[in-house]
Amino acid sequence: MTTVHAGVAVRLSARDAARRRQALTWIGAAAVVAVAMVATRSIDAFPASWDVGLAEPVNDARRWLIANQTDHWLFAYLLDPVSDPIDYVLLRFEDFLGWLPFPTLVAVAGLALWRTCGPAVGAAAAAGVAYAALVDLWEPFLQTLALMAASVALALVVGVPVGVWSSQHDRSRAVLRSLLDTMQTMPAFVYLIPFALLFGIGRVPSILATVIFALPPVVRLTDLGIRTVPLESIEASQMFGATRWQTLRSVQIPLARPSILAGVNQTIMLAMGMVVIAAFIGAGGLGQIVLRSLRDLDVGRATEAGIAIVIMAISLDRFSQGLVTEPGAPSRRLSRANVAALAGAVALLTIVGRALDWQEPPGWLDWSYAGRINDLVGWTQTNLYEIGGLPIGTGPFSDFVTIRLVTPLRELLTIGISWPVVIGVAAGLGWWLAGWRLAATGVGCLTAIGLLGMWELSMDTLAQVLVAVAMCLLIGVPVGILAARKPLVEALLRPVLDFLQTIPSFVLLVPVIMLFNAGRVPGIIASVLYAVPATVRLTTLGVAHVDRRVLEASTSFGATSRQTLLKVELPLARSELIAAANQTIMLVLSMVVIAGLVGGGGLGLEAVRGLRRSDSVGSGVEAGIAIVMLAMILDRFTQAVADRLQPPTG
Repeated sequence: MTTVHAGVAVRLSARDAARRRQALTWIGAAAVVAVAMVATRSIDAFPASWDVGLAEPVNDARRWLIANQTDHWLFAYLLDPVSDPIDYVLLRFEDFLGWLPFPTLVAVAGLALWRTCGPAVGAAAAAGVAYAALVDLWEPFLQTLALMAASVALALVVGVPVGVWSSQHDRSRAVLRSLLDTMQTMPAFVYLIPFALLFGIGRVPSILATVIFALPPVVRLTDLGIRTVPLESIEASQMFGATRWQTLRSVQIPLARPSILAGVNQTIMLAMGMVVIAAFIGAGGLGQIVLRSLRDLDVGRATEAGIAIVIMAISLDRFSQGLVTEPGAPSRRLSRANVAALAGAVALLTIVGRALDWQEPPGWLDWSYAGRINDLVGWTQTNLYEIGGLPIGTGPFSDFVTIRLVTPLRELLTIGISWPVVIGVAAGLGWWLAGWRLAATGVGCLTAIGLLGMWELSMDTLAQVLVAVAMCLLIGVPVGILAARKPLVEALLRPVLDFLQTIPSFVLLVPVIMLFNAGRVPGIIASVLYAVPATVRLTTLGVAHVDRRVLEASTSFGATSRQTLLKVELPLARSELIAAANQTIMLVLSMVVIAGLVGGGGLGLEAVRGLRRSDSVGSGVEAGIAIVMLAMILDRFTQAVADRLQPPTG
């Protein structure tokens, strides 16, 4: 017995000693940082003389491209052969959609959703398409739909074969994985800049940016689906003498269909979000209506167009999800007689619509509620700014976020902590988390931001990101824990989270502008709305997947519900919680950048200026590179924290 107690005492003593060493390490690191801050307090912003001056060469390149676009071989043999087929495909989609009478499109949308999701969803989809006709948005609606069709078609033509190739070649997969990881780290807005630089403003660069942005999911999930086909099925095919190509075509790809279609769904949703954002470079469509209306502070018209975008996004999401029939789910197949009858009805609608020249909705259908929305905006901004003379309302909240949170944090990062200390902290933290490679990544990215002349704007953006992430975690983690413990709460939250994740990020600015004036706060709130579903869902996933036996053991030892949560569930779910923080950070960063449109400041505003004005493309490129560097730092460091906090196994 004495030996047992002695062994326990030794282990406890060693644990206490390790904790003391860790505490002393952190105290020492804090002291070093404090001394460095005092020693470098006289250092101003990143030296302007170190600026590499990338903006001017980029502007010169842009001017050269504009001047030589009619007679230089670069256009004749490289850029035009890329842009001309894409423009041709887009025009054919537009011609076909424009040829169809609007009642036919309404009926086709309803029947397609009825076939895949049921009659109620089909009726809602038909009403949603008709809505675009009622509010005089039919032509922009068709433009957006054509952009979507062309972008998704090109993404699938490229992505599915690349995913198949990756599934058959491990070396190719390793290269693709790193490339796709980098692509998914970059905020959507950044994709517009290089294509606008090369191809100018228009629909072709919009489609190219959309295709590249939406490509990763279909590549990944095609690869995953084929690789997870049961080995027994492959061996059975080979036993019957099938070649490798025959096995792939007749066995692996059909069995991987659910995974491939899930990739198609994700590609469609990413393309929808990007097509709307591409209004910044002249994509047209509904996104252009929202962009123009927000610039003019015409929230009513922006709301009309935003709702049309949401209807299209939800319809496409439900249709692509409905293509995947889960095992055991009731079949929604229609009989051949019904299909023939419906096809006949669609053909009759087309004939009648063409005869009545109803390619576009008749003018007497026009109906607008934009004026009422603008009146409501004026009322809310007047009556909800400060309610009842008390320090509550949109005004005090906006002032609190700006004056108490964002401004002090921005000043701390730009003035209170000098740039050498920020770089030094990144180096030390990176070394402690994952070694010299992460430290070098942090130092290299931060130094590149400074050399681009984007240090102050980057710290401004970082301050907004940190405030929005803190709000997401304060809201999302408790709600996620509650949803994990209460199935009813999870069931009630599911449609709300689905709705928020379906809405393109750009559209979330519209309802926020209704309550708040332009500035950083609307961008932060929109970022919270955009990112909090991921926070809630990953928190719910982590807590719900804690081993029930561990929880039963905790309860049997007399632990309360609160003690079990704090001492068992959260520690065991910490890797998922860090993953939630990582996803939250990346989503917030992408949204904060877009919020530059409504005066969010920082890198987003600089990138928006670069896209709006041809003589500022260089500064937009610099801002885009700085955004990518900042995204890489945040992504790599949070991933390293997640790896370090993996719970013990066994």
